[in-house]
Amino acid sequence: MRHCASASPTIGFLLNMTYGLTVIAILVAAFLVRLWLFRGPFAAPAKGIIDMHCHTAGIGEGGSGAWISEELRSSWKFPLYLKIFGSSQSMLKAKGDEAILEIVSRSVKESEYVEGAVILAMDEPYSIDGEIDRAEGEVCVPNRFVGESVKQYDNLYFGASVHPNRKDALMELEWSKQNGAVLLKWLPNIQNIDPSNPSYKGYYEQLVALDLPLLTHVGDEDSFSKTNNALADPQLLRFPLECGVRVIAAHVASSGQREGRDNIDRLLEMMPEYPNLFTDISTLTQFNRKRYLGKVLSDPRLKDRMMYGTDYPLTNTPMASPLQFPLNLKLRQLWSLWRTSNSWDRDVRLKAALGTPQAVFTLSRQFLGL
Repeated sequence: MRHCASASPTIGFLLNMTYGLTVIAILVAAFLVRLWLFRGPFAAPAKGIIDMHCHTAGIGEGGSGAWISEELRSSWKFPLYLKIFGSSQSMLKAKGDEAILEIVSRSVKESEYVEGAVILAMDEPYSIDGEIDRAEGEVCVPNRFVGESVKQYDNLYFGASVHPNRKDALMELEWSKQNGAVLLKWLPNIQNIDPSNPSYKGYYEQLVALDLPLLTHVGDEDSFSKTNNALADPQLLRFPLECGVRVIAAHVASSGQREGRDNIDRLLEMMPEYPNLFTDISTLTQFNRKRYLGKVLSDPRLKDRMMYGTDYPLTNTPMASPLQFPLNLKLRQLWSLWRTSNSWDRDVRLKAALGTPQAVFTLSRQFLGL
């Protein structure tokens, strides 16, 4: 009996050791397979890129006219937003809201791959009768402020924002074009814009006449304290497309659902029908959207229809960290990307390593004629 009792722990030890060695062997095998399978970039990063989707912000300092709602200002998101811009309330009070544009321009100059950035204005929300509806708004970065300010920087371009309910909307579109606007930006979810409104026909005809593309957020929006996500249904874009507007559906509609289907699928089914419909790849490496990256890179309907954008400054957050892709990148790539301090270079190199075709990086410049 004593012999059996003494043997039992020995057998258990041997079993545990065998199990441990098996686990180690599996991990080593998996690691070796990983080194063999993941060869690195599918496409070399391009240079001279234009980022056609960049934001700025302001609190009204320096006479900018920018404002932020009390709800957003009191939210935990507000100081975080300023921080990821590399700014703060004290900096803006000392230097004015244009200080953020100085930061953006300097960062672009330091980039190896990105040569210019389109800075997007954000018009106020307007009611259907043409009155400012600030109570429904979250943020405003005036059209005139951005249009005038970017003239001081040779690597920044003007992305206008003109609400179609404005009584002077057509005149403001004309001013924007004359002052260098390369596109028009909407965020319907917080600006209270229904793209399918038939009263916007004249507005759309003016966009076509001025050759101003419309970059519009499509899909749900969760960066603000209140949104109307029904207004960002991709199918609402049919009317401006039928009017001949060149439309860029931001983020490939990679968030939210309508009528029980993902917005991204509702957008993709429209691509063959409308040759004037384009998309951008901004935010597709964020943790809440990255599951769609492989889908959009391999979908033939998006060939030559998707362009480079970042949704800057969101590339400065952990949401877009390369560490989310441990099974897609070689270890030395992960380490190199992690150590890349310039957010544009990190974003370009990450997207290239994940298989983004060269044409995506070059289309922005070609599409905007820059």
